[in-house]
Amino acid sequence: MEKSSTFKFLKYWLPVLLWAGFIFYLSGVPNLNSGLAVFWDVFARKLAHAGIFGFLFLLIWRALYFGQKVNFKKALLWSLILAVGYAFSDEAHQYFVPERQARLLDVGFDSLGIFLVAFCLIYFKNKKRRGLDSRTL
Repeated sequence: MEKSSTFKFLKYWLPVLLWAGFIFYLSGVPNLNSGLAVFWDVFARKLAHAGIFGFLFLLIWRALYFGQKVNFKKALLWSLILAVGYAFSDEAHQYFVPERQARLLDVGFDSLGIFLVAFCLIYFKNKKRRGLDSRTL
């Protein structure tokens, strides 16, 4: 690897790999809960699912769009595919962890976070295209 490609990997892809590893680590923790009352624990875990996978999507999109110079739409599509695919693999991993369950509902919450971040990217891209960026408001 030449110096610039090493730097590009460290800047764009290493955060993706570290975050995916963090998700893998959390999925391997038996009986992971927040310590809150049952309702708030469930709410906090579902919110965490959405946020954690939304951030993974954003990191993947960033690596593709800025690091690999993939156009906006292709970066968005591939980021969606990779992040949702990782959400499915995360649930498959949890199937083999004691005291954890694989639930499609969790993939739904993961995907909710992913799509929310995707819509935010689309919104801000369209806002910028129309010349309405935050400096003019």
